[in-house]
Amino acid sequence: MWRDLWTTAARAARGPRRLCLRRGSGAPAPSPGATVFALSSGQGRCGVAVIRASGPASGDALRILTAPRALPAARTASLRLLSDPRSGEPLDRALVLWFPGPRSFTGEDCVEFHVHGGPAVVSGVLQALGSVPGLRPAEAGEFTRRAFAHGKLNLTEVEGLADLIHAETEAQRRQALRQLDGELGQLCRSWAGTLTKALAHVEAYIDFGEDDNLEEGVLEQADLEVRELEVALGAHLRDARRGQRLRSGAHVVVTGPPNAGKSSLVNLLSRKPVSIVSPEPGTTRDVLETAVDLAGFPVLLSDTAGLREGAGPVEQEGVRRARERLEQADIIVAMLDASDLASPSSRDFLDTVVATVGARSPREGGQRLVLVLNKSDLLPAEGPRPGPGLPPSLLLSCLTGDGLPGLLEALRKELAAVCGDPSTGSPLLTRERHRHHLKACLDALGHYKQSKDLALAAEALRVARGHLTCLTGGGGTEEVLDIIFRDFCVGK
Repeated sequence: MWRDLWTTAARAARGPRRLCLRRGSGAPAPSPGATVFALSSGQGRCGVAVIRASGPASGDALRILTAPRALPAARTASLRLLSDPRSGEPLDRALVLWFPGPRSFTGEDCVEFHVHGGPAVVSGVLQALGSVPGLRPAEAGEFTRRAFAHGKLNLTEVEGLADLIHAETEAQRRQALRQLDGELGQLCRSWAGTLTKALAHVEAYIDFGEDDNLEEGVLEQADLEVRELEVALGAHLRDARRGQRLRSGAHVVVTGPPNAGKSSLVNLLSRKPVSIVSPEPGTTRDVLETAVDLAGFPVLLSDTAGLREGAGPVEQEGVRRARERLEQADIIVAMLDASDLASPSSRDFLDTVVATVGARSPREGGQRLVLVLNKSDLLPAEGPRPGPGLPPSLLLSCLTGDGLPGLLEALRKELAAVCGDPSTGSPLLTRERHRHHLKACLDALGHYKQSKDLALAAEALRVARGHLTCLTGGGGTEEVLDIIFRDFCVGK
């Protein structure tokens, strides 16, 4: 009787059992009878343009535009004459592909028209599709949203697809492709499976704790699995936001005393005249930013005003902004004139900026530092005369380019440390949404460990598993889905 009372109380405390979110359960199913179409390749003149349609009327649209021909063999390119269904006028001779659902990108019946890429041809085919009953133009991201709704992609894979479309560097492409391939989703499902097993152990003990046939150490096994999962989650949350930097770009700030060559270096790295270069000190009076690809990594490169005291009010405002930007930097490129290391401005820069940054470990929230000695072309043959305590540095001549390969390699290593290597290791967390759910999952596991009541412990495990499900399943909220899909272009 005691066990019956305990079971009843425990079930009441934890509430009714909730079904686990299924893949794609957060997105609304496409409207019955709605078939959408759009240009899926780039705008403008091109050799070949791809127009896609998805929905139950896709096959009818293909038949109507290629009448009197029947549907081609599935997933096989066929050459067909496309005609306007209203006038019968030929539009183009194109390759068509028929993808009957569910074996298609969206999981629905789909068709692709590979037409010649002239604007008149594309416009004519789109207008012809618009005249077919049951078809309407697609909204931004609607094809991908339908793929999600039909379980073809989970949310992390959808985000990987969006990142792949917007990738501008090699590192971004590699990371996005790993996420599109489902590595992050598989890892989350593995973690969710661990929690499901632990939850089953706890609930089994609640329901059958007094039965003799229950295995020994059920709760101990659940505790062990939760502890191992906590370690794994903590390691991912301590990645210093590398995945987010890889996706949005690391912040590299070039700083130094006036006339050290900062603007010349920014122009050299960006391969375009971003900053004005002049022998007059204090030319740069504001922060100039440009997005560049450095060694395959995305970088927001900032040129700053020369750090010195006693200048006019405009330049001092530039100095204030430069110091403010230094606090936000991931990597600081500190530049000095190699031929003038003993000057008061160089020594003051070494004693304040370089020494301060170098004293803080990147693991403790400090920035990474690369010290560059510019104007090596002005040095005598024996090289620079380093002062006492000069940190490790790189010689460079922005005028001749000598030393640039060594600087690029040093920056590549620092960027790999800041952004992570997308080719190796565990999948990176690329969005704040990922971090939010993993942190909430870890918090719930903390409640599990502190719970003195088994029913509350089981509920904590259920909450933790729900956050992992939200990573791949969307959590059933339209707001989250709208945010994720809003950056897709029409036709994808």
